Amino acid sequence: MELSSQQDHNAMAFEILPPDYNQLLQTLKSRIQSAQVRAALAVNQELVLLYWQIGQEILSRQGQEGWGSKVITRLAKDLKQAFPEMKGFSRTNLLYMRAFATAWPDESIVQQTVGQIPWGHNVRLLDKVGDPNERLWYVEQTIAYGWSRAILEHQIETQLYQRQGKAISNFEATLTQPQSELAQQLLKDPYSFDFLSLGPEAQERDLEKALLTHIRQFLLELGVGFAFVGSQHHLEIGGDDFYIDLLFYHLQLRCYVVIDLKMTAFKPEYSGKMGFYVSAVDGLLRHPDDAPTIGLILCKSRNRAVAEYSLRDVNKAIAISQYKQELPEALRNALPSIEELEAELATIELSETESTE
Repeated sequence: MELSSQQDHNAMAFEILPPDYNQLLQTLKSRIQSAQVRAALAVNQELVLLYWQIGQEILSRQGQEGWGSKVITRLAKDLKQAFPEMKGFSRTNLLYMRAFATAWPDESIVQQTVGQIPWGHNVRLLDKVGDPNERLWYVEQTIAYGWSRAILEHQIETQLYQRQGKAISNFEATLTQPQSELAQQLLKDPYSFDFLSLGPEAQERDLEKALLTHIRQFLLELGVGFAFVGSQHHLEIGGDDFYIDLLFYHLQLRCYVVIDLKMTAFKPEYSGKMGFYVSAVDGLLRHPDDAPTIGLILCKSRNRAVAEYSLRDVNKAIAISQYKQELPEALRNALPSIEELEAELATIELSETESTE
């Protein structure tokens, strides 16, 4: 009897909730989560700035007083004893702090930019990227797209900085500014399909199926903003049937992107076929508010001169890139596994304040 009364009480309590209660709950949960993110980011920035200041002190004392490596070892021991609840005061991490201060001598850059990414990301950049401009580019991309540490490592190892914007295209002649510049920067050459394992007998359809099987890695390699529309997308034109290998829509460019896959070196006739596909998508799928459709021909290899001549008098926006299926063995061993990338993609880190022990 008492159990029944309790159930009735719970039911009545549920029934008297105001009609907009769920909306209120969701609003408050969203605000709390946002506050948690802001707090975590603030903590991270303070931590990175602290590490930079420690690094600067070490640099200064070494320069003025000739500190040796033994002093850093003693400093690590004393700091860990003074702050046992804090991680990050190992000798290795103190050396990273010194390297960090050397790499970023301007405190304003640390406060405004570099401090926005976790310390673990900064350590990877110190280990893997020597050029200051390239390092800053990776920092800015990490901030813009929320790259996790595994994804950042992957982008560095596949040399994204060197590949970005390198596709051969006629965008400058066929698209207006700033669309042409943005489109150029979004495309790469070569594309890295190191997650595939196709044999020499594979056909174009095999390549397409393999990319779809690994769609998450394929989207990661294409870059942020590509939304998958379909494969073998059917177009009926004048009673004839045509099929586009891969069709995407780019959210930032606000246009369709047609991808044609080729298992051979680029041939001039490929640009004519792509021009037809781009015209067809513009005529049949493009919304009046959409920007002009872009075509991307992905080939196993390409001769730059042949590719440039093939696009010279084409009035549709087309780019030509090659793809590489495998990386050198040593580099493949250094990359995170597909499983690790999938795990990182599923839960992009919002913040991270870890330290190197």
